[in-house]
Amino acid sequence: MQIETEILIIGGGLAGLTAALHLQKTGFQVTLIEKNTFPHHKVCGEYVSNEVLPYLKWLGISFDDLNPSIITQLQFTSPAGTSMSANLPLGGFGLSRYAMDHFLYLEALKRGISFVFDVVTNIKHRDEGFYIETASGKELSAKQVLGAFGKRSTLDKSLNRRFIQQKSPYLAVKAHYQGDFPSNRVALHNFSGGYCGVSKVENDKLNICYLADYNSFKRFKNIENYQQQVLYKNNFLKKILESSRMLFEAPMTISQICFEAKEPVFEHIIMLGDTAALIHPLCGNGMAMAIHSAKIASELVTRFLKDRQILREEMEKEYTAQWKNLFQRRLIAGKLLSAVFASAPIQKFALGTLAKLPKLLSTTIKLTHGKPISIPD
Repeated sequence: MQIETEILIIGGGLAGLTAALHLQKTGFQVTLIEKNTFPHHKVCGEYVSNEVLPYLKWLGISFDDLNPSIITQLQFTSPAGTSMSANLPLGGFGLSRYAMDHFLYLEALKRGISFVFDVVTNIKHRDEGFYIETASGKELSAKQVLGAFGKRSTLDKSLNRRFIQQKSPYLAVKAHYQGDFPSNRVALHNFSGGYCGVSKVENDKLNICYLADYNSFKRFKNIENYQQQVLYKNNFLKKILESSRMLFEAPMTISQICFEAKEPVFEHIIMLGDTAALIHPLCGNGMAMAIHSAKIASELVTRFLKDRQILREEMEKEYTAQWKNLFQRRLIAGKLLSAVFASAPIQKFALGTLAKLPKLLSTTIKLTHGKPISIPD
């Protein structure tokens, strides 16, 4: 089966769907390949900074009918019993990927975006075009390909990206719960070897998602034992987990989460969201970065293919430059924060400093967040 399209997007997550809506709005024929049908859950913190709201408005997207939680406050706690809070400068909202991605998918269908549910096995670039093969035998061609296939994919292996060769010591666990928790708060609870994000999403559901060190995790027989023996050392987190009822049959897990450097452009494919770089969940800003990356990629692809203002090489260099300018500081801040909270002595010193100088917490939050996204002309 041969499919021709102007723009092919690989991956139907937040970045891929946003880019599809943007590029369709600017007049392109867009096809999106996704391996899973909608809706489906994903391991994610499910908090979105309000910095994305101007751009979503330009796209004609509003999530108000999904009943998201409105988040205005950050809380941080440690196993030592420290708890500190700060107002989020821009605020944000909580919405599950199950609801959010499905909403964007239905909106994309309404706007005429084509979907193929399949797995991409090979991509080749030649003669200024892309040629794609899928597991079911489909063949597609496109003028430009955008990669939005997540944190780690078999496609990364077939492309031979550098980061995929490296082992990662992290895994993540996520589930939804029913429990009592302030709907305006996103909490980060530190524990030995990791940290856990807690916040409300739509319809008063509680999302609990944590990143853990695999070497520590594998010493325990199962997730329940690990949580009781490790996470419960943080009494704030223990109280939440003990008083909440899990809504999933079992928690979701993903392993080999890699925070090593990736390429924003690889083999002429423009990479979006987690496919371009993964920010530590401690920063709570990966969803906003995914949306923002879709914007800058879509604008540059439009200048390249439709307006003929730049050449491919210029587009790729500009995207890499904009990516670094917008996100490099956040990625570095995430790594530094992760290192601080991985060491008990350094963590104790840092928390003592923050307790004495509470404005530093607000400054730290700003380092991991951006300004409201300016809308396209």
